[in-house]
Amino acid sequence: MAKDSGKMKAYWKKNLKTLFFLLLIWFLVSFGFGILWVEELDSIRLGGYKLGFWFAQQGSIYAFVVLIFVYVYRMNKLDKEFDVNEE
Repeated sequence: MAKDSGKMKAYWKKNLKTLFFLLLIWFLVSFGFGILWVEELDSIRLGGYKLGFWFAQQGSIYAFVVLIFVYVYRMNKLDKEFDVNEE
C-alpha cells in the first residue's frame, strides 16, 4: 500500500503541475493579453481588428479550447505512465 501511495502522490504532483501550467497560460492569454497588455497589442492588427481587442473577444476562447485538448492529451499520457488509464 505504501508503494501505491507514493505512486499516487507522484501522479497527483504531476497532475497539479500540468494544471498549474495550463491555468497560467490561460491567465496570460485572457487577462494578460486581453486586459493588461491591451495597449501594446493594439498597435498590431489581425484581420482588420486590433490584436488586444481580438484577444479579449476571441483569442482567449480559442486558447481555452486548445488548452482543453492539450490537457486531455497530457492526462492520457500521464495516466498511461502511471498505469491508471481506463483502457
